[in-house]
This record gives sequence, C-alpha cells and structure tokens, in this order.
Amino acid sequence: MAQSGSVLRSGRRGRWFESSHPDMYYVYVLESQKDEKYYIGYTSNVEKRVEYHNAGLQRSTRHRRPFKLIYKEAFEDKTKALKREKQIKSYKGEEAFRRLIIGT
Repeated sequence: MAQSGSVLRSGRRGRWFESSHPDMYYVYVLESQKDEKYYIGYTSNVEKRVEYHNAGLQRSTRHRRPFKLIYKEAFEDKTKALKREKQIKSYKGEEAFRRLIIGT
C-alpha cells in the first residue's frame, strides 16, 4: 500500500487505489494533454486512479501523460459500471462519445 508522500505503486493484492469494500464505482474518461486522445476506464477511487495514470505507473498510458479528467459517472454496482465502460468504449470516436464528453 502506498502511504502519504510515498511513491505510488501497485501490489500483489490488487491496485492500491482500489478500496477493498467500495461504496461506489466510477466510469471515467481521461484526455491526454500530450496527444489529445482519450482513455476510458472504471475504478472505485477516481482521484487516486488519475494520480496513478499521471505518475506513469499504468504501462499502457505512461507515454501519453499528463492526463486530465474530463468525465465521470458513479454507480453503486461494479457490474453496472463495467457495462457502462464497455458501452462508452463501443462508441468512442462517434457522435455519442462527443456529446458525452461535452455534456450535451
């Protein structure tokens, strides 16, 4: 587990930023400030997850840092969050995705 002021890292027991008993799950969209492309994911702790991406600890996104959180949705159920994440990913680049991120 990462402690305040320590280097961020993931451990063998899961990602340190995920709560063991979360009350809420979130689907989020990040925009790379480097290439202006998007990353869509889910987590139980959005702020820590964005911090993890921006620290370069996510191998698939470290070359696209820094990221800015541009959208999030909350769910009480992990299954619903995963379903919504998959839905958003399915229309990435289409009009529905553009409407989602600009809030219309």
